[in-house]
Amino acid sequence: FWLKVAAAQPQTRDLRAPSCRAAAMVRVKAYELRSKTSKELLKELDDMKAELAQLRVAKVSGGAASKLAKIKIVRKSIARILTVYNQKQKAEARKQYKGKKYMPLDLRPKKTRKIRRALKTEQKYAKTLRTKTRESNFPMRRFAVTM
Repeated sequence: FWLKVAAAQPQTRDLRAPSCRAAAMVRVKAYELRSKTSKELLKELDDMKAELAQLRVAKVSGGAASKLAKIKIVRKSIARILTVYNQKQKAEARKQYKGKKYMPLDLRPKKTRKIRRALKTEQKYAKTLRTKTRESNFPMRRFAVTM
């Protein structure tokens, strides 16, 4: 069965090289997406996913090479939309938690584990009341050495 289908559909073009129509297709630009709202992004994402599903059906049923080349473009567009959407979500979360005492772990600075566990500068140089009193009562002696 599969051999008959393959024989009936001879492939004349290289599928990896984008066809003329695929190059002319509009790619989604990230800077254009950033101006849209979250709802618009989600709507566009649903449209792209539906289009990808149709292209995959066309691939299985032996569609044109232009449709096969378009699959990659649509997948990359979905990735761009998701990236911009996630960046927007994170920016809103940062705005919400700005100035708060506690912050979600994914919004905190990553740095390294050692740096995150280290004492802060004010903790490092903090002195007890007794130490402060001693230092004020018994300051370092100053010597005037003459030669």
